[in-house]
Amino acid sequence: MAQATGVTRPGGRTARTRDAVHAATRELLAESTDGTIDVAAVAARSGVHIATIYRRWRTAEGLIIDTVVEELGERSPVPATGDLRADMLVWVTKLLTDLRSPNQMAFFKAMARAGENGLSDIGQFAGPRVRQFEATLEASGSTTLAWLDIFELILAPAYIRALMSIPLDPDTDAERLVANLLAVRDAR
Repeated sequence: MAQATGVTRPGGRTARTRDAVHAATRELLAESTDGTIDVAAVAARSGVHIATIYRRWRTAEGLIIDTVVEELGERSPVPATGDLRADMLVWVTKLLTDLRSPNQMAFFKAMARAGENGLSDIGQFAGPRVRQFEATLEASGSTTLAWLDIFELILAPAYIRALMSIPLDPDTDAERLVANLLAVRDAR
C-alpha cells in the first residue's frame, strides 16, 4: 500500500473533470441567448457523467457561478498591493469595461436565478472571489470595510446598470464608485 506523502498532485482526474465541465459551460453560455444552460447539455459536451455534475455543482446556476468565478479570478483578479484606492480603481475599471461586452451578464443572471431557486451554497462557488476582496482589504489595512461593502457599493450598481442596458462608463464611473467606497471607509 502506498503511503501518503502530504504532497498534492497538480492535476488528476478531479482537475480534468472540472476543466472539461467548465470548458463546456463556457461554450454553452457563449451560445446561449438568455444566459441559461442545461446540465444535461454540459454533461454531453464535456463527456462527464451527469450524476458527477449534479453531485459537485447541484444546479445549473451553481455550475455557472463556479465557472464564471474561476474565469474572473484568472482574467480579472482583484489586486492586493496595499493601496486600496489604486487596487480598486484597476479592478473596477476592468469590471466596467467587461460589463460593456456582450455575454458578460451570465454571472449576474445565474446569481439571481440561484437566489430564486433557493441555492443555499452560493458562497461555496463565489467564495474564491470573496477571498480576493478580503485579501485586498487586508493588504490595505482597512478594518472598517468588508467584502459586502464592495458588493453593495461597486458590484450592485455596476451589474444593475448593465442589466438595464445602461452600463457604467469605465472612464468616469470607476473613479466615482471607488470614491464612494473610500468615503464609507473614512466615515466609519
